[in-house]
Amino acid sequence: MLANKSYSLLKRQGDYIAHFRAMASPCEVIIETQQKNIAEQVAHLVTAEVERIEKKYSRYLADSVCSQINNSQGQACAIDNETFLLLNFAEQCYQLSHGLFDITSGILAKSWQFDGRNCDKTRDFPSEKDVTEQLKHVGWPRVKYQADFVQLPQGMSIDFGGIAKEYAVDKAMMLATQYTKAPILINLGGDISVSGLRCNNLAWQVAIESPHNEQAQGDLIVSLTQGALATSGDSKRFILYQNKRYSHIINAKTGWPVSGGPSSITVAAPQCTTAGMLATLALLQGRDAEKMLLAQHVNFWARY
Repeated sequence: MLANKSYSLLKRQGDYIAHFRAMASPCEVIIETQQKNIAEQVAHLVTAEVERIEKKYSRYLADSVCSQINNSQGQACAIDNETFLLLNFAEQCYQLSHGLFDITSGILAKSWQFDGRNCDKTRDFPSEKDVTEQLKHVGWPRVKYQADFVQLPQGMSIDFGGIAKEYAVDKAMMLATQYTKAPILINLGGDISVSGLRCNNLAWQVAIESPHNEQAQGDLIVSLTQGALATSGDSKRFILYQNKRYSHIINAKTGWPVSGGPSSITVAAPQCTTAGMLATLALLQGRDAEKMLLAQHVNFWARY
């Protein structure tokens, strides 16, 4: 008997689909099998792993590892190997982006709240002074870490939000494919991984949400035979000010949203973590987003 069931499971023609919510997103798992016990076990493995990662790395949960690190008041905080590897990945993202991607920039959320509101009406668009003040607490190179500890300067914090969901997709898929060879698709809020071809040896057909019209979900369909897709953009997280749309993708050097680039980018890669990193790093390039991805020789879809 499976414990802690936090999903709904629906039998369809040819497969089962499990729905659940995690990381502030609607999520689903499609399992192509006729055996309910296999579908239930896969759904349990995926939801349990995603919940584990969310509880461990959410900055919004008081007892998470992320909160423990952020509340360490300048003292060294013990970490395990999984956290060490995620910090290594954050370091890689920082270096590849030349400092544009920085997991210490989450503190800028005190100035920016990308909730889709029109700041012309609410008059709470951040000032240069606000952003400059918060930037004093941003700077990944000031973070010290080794295999067993991490130490932040007092007043600084880290946020795994830019990498945790894609990481959860990869970890959940690894567990699911260790359990069964049945074709599986995992979708965590638009970050997607498939185990391989479907039972009919055809590709999965994945609809990419329009960045400006959530109802137009079918206007871009991507065929996925293996690996993962990740999308980064401002379809849900943005604000409007003086008739301009500001994306939640922030340049960690300036503290201001990136402008001039696509509204969203979807990247295909063997792992969802890699796809997500490439999508975010491309958006941080603004007008040079597509140029950056072309140089990486990856499949991508940019939408304006």
